[in-house]
Amino acid sequence: MMSSTAFRSVLPLFVGLLVGGLGVGLFRHSKPGKEGSPEARIQHLESELQQAHTRIAALGENRPRSSRTPAQIAYDRGREIAQRLRDGHQVSSDDLFHAAQPLLRDMSPLFERLADQKSRRQADSVIGELARKYDLNADQQQTLQDWFRQKIRADRKKWTDLFSDDEATYMQLVKTMRNDRIDEGLDPVMEGLLRGPQLETFKAERLEERAQRVQQFADMHVQRINTIVQLDAAQTDRLFGIMAQWSPDYDASIRLEGVTGEIAPANLHPRDALRSLLRPDQLTRYEEYRDRRSQEASREMNELGMQLPKGWDEFEFGP
Repeated sequence: MMSSTAFRSVLPLFVGLLVGGLGVGLFRHSKPGKEGSPEARIQHLESELQQAHTRIAALGENRPRSSRTPAQIAYDRGREIAQRLRDGHQVSSDDLFHAAQPLLRDMSPLFERLADQKSRRQADSVIGELARKYDLNADQQQTLQDWFRQKIRADRKKWTDLFSDDEATYMQLVKTMRNDRIDEGLDPVMEGLLRGPQLETFKAERLEERAQRVQQFADMHVQRINTIVQLDAAQTDRLFGIMAQWSPDYDASIRLEGVTGEIAPANLHPRDALRSLLRPDQLTRYEEYRDRRSQEASREMNELGMQLPKGWDEFEFGP
């Protein structure tokens, strides 16, 4: 289950953006007096300025949102959230995300450049490794460069669409961040470039890489459940198969070491499949654990004046 600590680690992003939005809004709504003015004149100007602020704020409330700048919208949303917190009401992660969205959209060129730099470095590293291992010529390396360039462009659009979608949720953002992988979709490209023994070696090595990721994914979940309910050997093997097929890297061609049971797609969600294989006493311990963790996480978030995000427990088994 996703811990509130993991969720709280992302909060500084949104808080920073909101504070930035408030700062921009305050800057746009205020102008200091000129340096060197006499003290009495400064006081007079400050008084007039405060009155102007009040009038501007009143006019801003009636201004259509469609005509406001992203900074103004973020400022308004941040102010609404701050007022709700002062009034003792809770806010959600979606509230923070939606408040930050105008700034995320407005600053997307910067985010895109940063993401492009990181992705290009990762792509160059992957291409260099593949070129060395499979003796790729210049044309083959250029094909990979072109493919990665298109992938980076598609990934960038995915993020831009997410920031632009007013119906998007915080959990969608977190899932996108977690599942982002530079080599996703690479296999067909490489299989089109290689022939003979090189192709077979590549397929075997990629299959082994996926098998290791599936193994790690399944082991992590099985071990965590085992610490809660103490699985027997048969339950451990069955649960490993369930978790393995739920991994985003799983496919039917993968064979995992030390697994005696058949790994086949489950008809149930992993949580439901887990419940079906537990004994009554184990199921009671498992449900008590889930309730306790949910209450603890909710209490921690409530102390911040926030609610747990919708779908919070999806991360218990989510790929």
